[in-house]
This record gives sequence, structure tokens and C-alpha cells, in this order.
Amino acid sequence: MSNKAVVPAGKFLGYDHLHFWVGNAKQAASFYTTRMGFKHVAYRGLETGSREVVTHVINQKGIYLAFSSTLRPNNKEMGDWLSLHGDGVKDVAFAVSDVDAIYNAAVTNGATSIKEPHEVKDETGTVRLASVQTYGDTIHTFVDRSNYKGVFLPGFKASEVNDPLAKFTDEIDLEVIDHIVGNMDWNGMKNACDWYEEKLGFRRFWSVDDNQIHTEFSALSSIVMTDVDEKVKMPINEPAKGKKKSQIEEYVEFYGGAGVQHIALLTHDILKSVKLLKERGVDFLSVPDTYYDLLRKRLANSDIKVTEDLDVIQKLNILVDFDENGYLLQIFTKPVEDRPTLFFEVIQRHNNNGFGVGNFKALFKAIEDEQAKRGTLTDEEH
Repeated sequence: MSNKAVVPAGKFLGYDHLHFWVGNAKQAASFYTTRMGFKHVAYRGLETGSREVVTHVINQKGIYLAFSSTLRPNNKEMGDWLSLHGDGVKDVAFAVSDVDAIYNAAVTNGATSIKEPHEVKDETGTVRLASVQTYGDTIHTFVDRSNYKGVFLPGFKASEVNDPLAKFTDEIDLEVIDHIVGNMDWNGMKNACDWYEEKLGFRRFWSVDDNQIHTEFSALSSIVMTDVDEKVKMPINEPAKGKKKSQIEEYVEFYGGAGVQHIALLTHDILKSVKLLKERGVDFLSVPDTYYDLLRKRLANSDIKVTEDLDVIQKLNILVDFDENGYLLQIFTKPVEDRPTLFFEVIQRHNNNGFGVGNFKALFKAIEDEQAKRGTLTDEEH
């Protein structure tokens, strides 16, 4: 950070929620409840007095996702968003200890204000909120709900929607948001990372470049930004020179600019979680058996012992990465929308705080296979 930058006095406590803008909030929420085992917990719409925008909120343990759509024609702001981006993450909301301190420091350091600190309240308490602009059309809302006991936010009512599949399937056991990845256009990564450092007081936690993340055809660079207490991790990607159009370029082209590429959800039992997600119809990327042949050889020469059954890991197409301290297990969905933009990661950590750099080549190859099916693995133009 610059010596002149104001250091925020407040603490980041984690992710409060993700707010999506979508074409049909009711159906979007239904997709995540039926396919990924979330529960519909809160609602704001015509029945609660909200005449312009409807919002459905779903939850799984520490993960809250909110989906909003316009209720009336000619909502230019939301209409322009959907025309440009399609369904996507509008707001990555952080739980914080002091909304005013973090907002004021960010704005003093040059962040663009979206909404000044304010309170919303109902009979169950008060929530303090403020918002600033980050990369692309994405915003960050700072949330302090320490004086609130309600279902989500004031103005929402508890949901009466029940998922009938819950009677027949076990809980998926997705615990919390582990990290959220943003894709930038060419040469956009440094500016985005500088923004987190200068405006929010974040620091660089981890980075890789195109020498480490590449295949024969495409490459990327990535830097992970985190707050001082490492409660929030925001990887930032940009494309790097390659023979073909990379997944980052594909994202930016179809999303219409920078935005949230994927959301990583932490589980303590990835074998169970992925098995149940597949049973519910979630489509994951697949990797060839040769990946697991090489993995077994690498593990045979390592002191790291993976306690999960490698045969089951292979059957489920889960990736494994490890270092001298521990290992992680991860798997990635295919895009969850028609545009090849947003997708999800399921991750389990065993004393490993990395992001699976050892798996990136296999992951890239799997994504390139999907790009080829879509006709977007084209020659590089840069």
C-alpha cells in the first residue's frame, strides 16, 4: 500500500452473501436448490411490498446466495446488465466488524462509492451496510449484522418453499465460500490487485504466471488477494499469450467484460458431496485416466498420504494437489448457464492453503475440450 493510503480500522470476517442479478430469480433459485441442495430461506417481492425488484435467498450452512430480478418492464439498470452480462454475480458482500471504517478508508483511498453507510431495520434488529465499486460492474457491500436476528435482511420474510428432493437425498454438506475468482481482460490483473491493496488494505497471498499455468494452446496469470486476517481470498486472473483463445478470454467475451468467473465452496467430505451433487444432476468437468496414473506415481514418491480412496477419487474425477505440508481435493462444474461464464468449484483442504496449481494443466485441458465443443477454442488474435 502507498504510505499515504488510509488503512481500514475494521476487520473482514468472511463472505456475508453473494447477490446475483438474473433474468428469472425464482427459477434461478430453484436450480440451486434442486441441483446443489440449497434451501430456500428468504423472499422479498410483491407479497412483502417490494414493487420493483424480487429477490429469492437460498442457504447451505454458511453460504448465502441471493437472486434478484426486475418485476416491471423498462428497468434500464437491470435490463442493461442482463443484456451485457447475462445472469451473473453483481455483489460480493463481505461480513465486516465496522462498516463505516472500511467504507471510509476505501473511499478516502479512491474507491468509487455506490452507497454510503446506512441502516436497515425491522422488528428483529438492525443491519448496517455500505457499498463500493470493484472490477467491471461488480460491487462489494460491507455488512454488519451483529445487531440483527432476522432471516436475511430487513424487508425479507422467511421462505415457505420446500424442496421435495430433500426427502429423498442427504445434505450435500457444502460449508462456506472458500474463495471467489474474478476474470480480467488483457493486462487488467495488476490494476485489479492494486485496487484491493490500495482501497481495502488487502495483500498478495499467492500468485502464478503463464510459465506455471499453460497448455499447448492457452495460458493465464493469477494473483490471490486477501485481507490481513486471511478471512477473504479473491483470486484475480488475466489471459496470457497462447496459440488459442484461453478460457479467460472466452469468459470476458461472453460476459462482456471483467466479472466473477467461479465460486469455490468448501466441504469437509468431498467424496460424499460430489457423489450427491452428481446424483442431483450437476455436470462436472472430466479428466483422463492418465492424470490419475501420474498422480499415483507422484504420491508414491511423496511423504504426503491421501486418506481418501484414490479409486473413488478417480471415479468421481476429483483432482488432487499437494505440497510438503498437505493436500487438497477439488473439482469444477461445467458452466451453470448457457453462456460459458460462471461455474463452481468444490474443494476440500487437508493442511493446504493453495489453489491447486499442480492441477491447472489438467483443468485447462478439460476446459479446452469443452471450448472445442463450443467452437471457441480459436486461434489467438493478440
